[in-house]
Amino acid sequence: MKKVIQTIRWNYAKKNQITGKNITIAYLDTGITPHHDFTSPRNRILCFRDFVNHRRYPYDDHGHGTHVAGIGSSSKIGIAPDSNIVALKVLNRFGNGNCMNLIRCFQWILDHMEQYQIRIVNISIGMGEEYSAAKKEQLTRWVERLWDRGLIICISGGNMGPKQNTITTPGTSYKVITVGSSDDRSNPYSGRGPTKDCVMKPDITAPGTNILSCYSASHYIERSGTSMATPIVSGAIALYLEKHPASTNKMIKLKLRTSCDDLGLPHNQQGWGRINIQKLLQN
Repeated sequence: MKKVIQTIRWNYAKKNQITGKNITIAYLDTGITPHHDFTSPRNRILCFRDFVNHRRYPYDDHGHGTHVAGIGSSSKIGIAPDSNIVALKVLNRFGNGNCMNLIRCFQWILDHMEQYQIRIVNISIGMGEEYSAAKKEQLTRWVERLWDRGLIICISGGNMGPKQNTITTPGTSYKVITVGSSDDRSNPYSGRGPTKDCVMKPDITAPGTNILSCYSASHYIERSGTSMATPIVSGAIALYLEKHPASTNKMIKLKLRTSCDDLGLPHNQQGWGRINIQKLLQN
């Protein structure tokens, strides 16, 4: 993560003691292992909800969700080390899910967003071509309902690139913040726009290759993908919200647009550019 931290200018937040305190991020994924980075010195997992196996206590039978949450919220290596966590398990031990569980999860968020003070929803999930157009449209409508309720929705652009029209649903929604990987040039995988509805995506990029984060109860591993880039953006937004708590999701999206590093790449590859936390927090 040291290289990532330098690339996105995270040290500005550390220097100014901006840590995402009192900002809650909801992670929709494979669950979460109570890694010590989430539970010490205090337990920041405010809530765990299992829409797959309906278990009561936090667990992750795949590992993806723990890794994603660690990038955004680990106390040692996370972008927003003091942010609170709501972990919502919607994917099974193979990393697969279904629309009904996702919809139940979305409704739960709408019902409980005020209780847990959820501001950001991180969705490192994408629907492949095997899903029908009707199901994709249904899922897109639901994430837009969350956005319309004022939540900030960050969604991975998927790993189906580098061809055009490879952004995965629901990252195809024009409302949400769709995240691509900024460092996949040697092995291009990040999904690219435009979408089939001619929406230019992704909106923003962040490092997503060989990202170190939490695994099991106390270990760390590296993973790659737009799933890893997305919580970097979610964590950065948590930092900004600590400093500017009254900001709306539309204000956040506009702020991100004017705070990126232009990588000189096509818009359908880099969006507005790579996130720069110093620019985001300074301006």
